[in-house]
Amino acid sequence: MRRTFLGVFGLALPLASCATLPPPILQYDALVRGGTVYDGSGGAPQVADVAIRGGRIVAVGPNLKGNASRTIDASGLAVAPGFINMLSWAAVPLLEDGAGESDIRQGVTLEVMGEGSSEGPLSDAMAADAESNQGDIRFPVTWRTLRGFWDVLEKKGIAPNVASFVGATTVRIHVLGERDVDPTPAQLAEMQNLVRAAMNEGAMGVGSSLIYTPATFAETPEIAALATASAQCGGMYISHMRDEGDALLESIDELIAIARQSGGPAEIYHFKQSGRANWDKFDAAVAKVEAARASGLRITADMYTYPASSTGLNANFPSWVKEGGHEAFIARLRNPTDRARLVSELRKTGWLSSVGDARGVLLVGLRNEKLKPLAGKTLAEVAQQRGISPEDTAIDLIIEDDSRIQVVYFSMDETNVARAVALPWMSFGSDASAQAPRGAFLKSSTHPRAYGNFARLLGKYVREEKRLTLQEAVRKLTSLPAANLGLTDRGWVKAGMMADLAIFDPVTIRDRATFARPQQFATGMRHVLVNGQAVLTDGVMTGAKPGRAVAGPGLGKCPQR
Repeated sequence: MRRTFLGVFGLALPLASCATLPPPILQYDALVRGGTVYDGSGGAPQVADVAIRGGRIVAVGPNLKGNASRTIDASGLAVAPGFINMLSWAAVPLLEDGAGESDIRQGVTLEVMGEGSSEGPLSDAMAADAESNQGDIRFPVTWRTLRGFWDVLEKKGIAPNVASFVGATTVRIHVLGERDVDPTPAQLAEMQNLVRAAMNEGAMGVGSSLIYTPATFAETPEIAALATASAQCGGMYISHMRDEGDALLESIDELIAIARQSGGPAEIYHFKQSGRANWDKFDAAVAKVEAARASGLRITADMYTYPASSTGLNANFPSWVKEGGHEAFIARLRNPTDRARLVSELRKTGWLSSVGDARGVLLVGLRNEKLKPLAGKTLAEVAQQRGISPEDTAIDLIIEDDSRIQVVYFSMDETNVARAVALPWMSFGSDASAQAPRGAFLKSSTHPRAYGNFARLLGKYVREEKRLTLQEAVRKLTSLPAANLGLTDRGWVKAGMMADLAIFDPVTIRDRATFARPQQFATGMRHVLVNGQAVLTDGVMTGAKPGRAVAGPGLGKCPQR
């Protein structure tokens, strides 16, 4: 008995000792306390803490225990995944200052580029051409591939993450130049291999912009072949369609046909109905997308939250005058015979019909220092000052500026914009740069979407007009585009995800940019984290540059054929 008792007693001591040890103290890099978490699912929000370690979210829940190097009090604030800008032109601005401030101040943590053109693949001639046609921001084009461009950005240091589609136009120019020609089978195979190479580097898919030359020369089978190469590597096809006005519905049919042939998903860039005569096509456009989705195709769209677009003043010029590239285009404008033909065609086709007349065209981006004072004036105002027609004014301005000239077109219906934001398959893209009202960025004006696209959704359409709930808006800014892109570790607030977070006041978030004064930051975004590091704290940029290139699903898995 005594031996047995001692044996049991001897075992009891260490057990009692273990039971009294305190639990280990969890250590975190950052702890977001007491915010209302909108996790990206679209479901009801919950008050919870978010713990971050090593750039990732490691725990989400109420009253998390542990110590953190930094604690963020999110009481009364919304805590959401970082927003995804599905159509960004941030490449050059990030080369300038790395900050992406106008987007960071709206909660954007991932800038997705590649609408038709991309930063690679480039030939030496393409790189030289890119350098010669630069605007207010000048830089050497030292890279030749998408991965090479990302390396330049990462070495410089950037606040947001970046990603890109490979541009179908870029691939076409690489192989065919800027002429109106069709590829031979061998050339098409070469173009497909360029797509596969970019996918292997981490491209999200292939992006087209079929309204602009030389992309206008690409017929449907060519684009379908590139989309097929992308889909075979897990990528999606995304497109500024061939027409957004009179042939809108036919252009949607083309996109759906390309998706069906490629076997991959497809997305419509900046879903719209351009021109008053086409505003009533909204329901038919939606019906086409939803019918395709019901048939099993993954068709989605993105949009910006304003009733005006922005592109080149030459966007509605006929393709023949722009064939061969910029120098050939300018030469034709200077040629009296070609100029007379162009003016005649513009007047016959009603090139300003989508905006009514020249009063619906606002000049915003000019390169020539002598012309920069015209920014903020309409084409009608400049034509009146010069005493010539809008057609001749446009041609003269393009020659004098030696550029396409960036303009704003007031061509869309606000009612349709408000209806579109609530579509369940709609995500959002600014179709603009990410900049700041300082330095080189003040040399040109811009569209207010560069400063307010995402805040406008949350302020105007969620809070004020109640077109959709805040949790649904967050889903469409985060997990929806992440899933469309094939990203598995972003777009959600849950353990295991990268710690990209947007923390904002849902009562005060709003856009302040206007068409008259577009370079004004949005308000209401309090904290933004990228890969676990704070890039915005208490509404102030921290100067941190934790952004990285985010790769698509084909990374390292897409061999040449």
